[in-house]
Amino acid sequence: MSFSSDFSPRFTSKYDRIWQYLRDQGAPDFRYRQVMQAIFRDRIGRFSQMVVLPERLRRGLASHLDDDVVDLTRVAMRQSEQAEKVLYGLPDGKRVEAVALKFQAGWESFCISSQSGCGFGCSFCATGRVGLLRNMTADEITDQLLDFHLNGRVIDSVSFMGMGEALSNVHTFDAIRLMTRPDLFALSPRRITVSTIGIVPQMDRLAREFPQVNLTLSLHSPFDEQRSAMMPINRRYPIAELMQALDRHVRTTGRKAYIAYVLIRGVNDSDEHARALAQLVTARFRQGQLLHVSLIRFNEVATAPEAFARIGKAGAWRFGEILNRHKVKATVRASFGNDIDAACGQLFANYALKADQPP
Repeated sequence: MSFSSDFSPRFTSKYDRIWQYLRDQGAPDFRYRQVMQAIFRDRIGRFSQMVVLPERLRRGLASHLDDDVVDLTRVAMRQSEQAEKVLYGLPDGKRVEAVALKFQAGWESFCISSQSGCGFGCSFCATGRVGLLRNMTADEITDQLLDFHLNGRVIDSVSFMGMGEALSNVHTFDAIRLMTRPDLFALSPRRITVSTIGIVPQMDRLAREFPQVNLTLSLHSPFDEQRSAMMPINRRYPIAELMQALDRHVRTTGRKAYIAYVLIRGVNDSDEHARALAQLVTARFRQGQLLHVSLIRFNEVATAPEAFARIGKAGAWRFGEILNRHKVKATVRASFGNDIDAACGQLFANYALKADQPP
């Protein structure tokens, strides 16, 4: 493989800058491969420690790009038996979160952020209370995975379900390209899931550009009035338009799509909600056979309305059984990290509160 085989003229990542620097220094092609192997095979996170390179190139890369391969800084961390949540500092001081989840079957999944904060103001989400601080770059998005990798974790699957709305950040598409590049993370697109509150034009773009990437639509209510109160984006893209977008996605990709539904006790967990959700799904292309509902028990956050409470396991199973009786495929998602503030934005918010308190 030559240096230039994966060079993208659309944007320049740190990996492209490594390639460019080595080329400018007249280094042979295999030096780039050695750097990538040092990072992704040998888990070496500093250019100065890549002893396979001549000292001149090690010093040059460390000076030209900074010695640390990862540009994020670990600010805080919380850990439980199956979940590890990390609060990262970006180079400009903004903060984001990522979560590593370890399943009993042995594989690991990573929930990453695409923005610092979020500007869409969903009522049940701690990140929405922060507001949008800025988009993350493609390198910053993928650096979350790289940091976990360099710390010995195996990147089995990735979901854009952390802070921010992934499809409102144009850099998300470049980040997916980096994740799937064979000389870098080498992730299969089928191991990547993009979650969205429903940015319809970008949902269509995802289907065109990455038909193998999984799509999850965060719905959370089958009723427009209630969903608009919970998720203001619904006023721009109401439920009927979202379901049509799911139809297009399934027709274009030929693959299953997902509907995420956060169950909040006494708010959206009634039998009426379940039946209305089932009707939405079964009215779709092929009677919704390529749609799967993922039920999530609400993680309580301090910034959510007082009426929002975590539903019990029995209530979640009851809701799922109603969907199943109406021939809708539904499962209750395993719950990780409720004891370590693993819900989106919680560690960020709690850390910020502590930082603002007088000593």
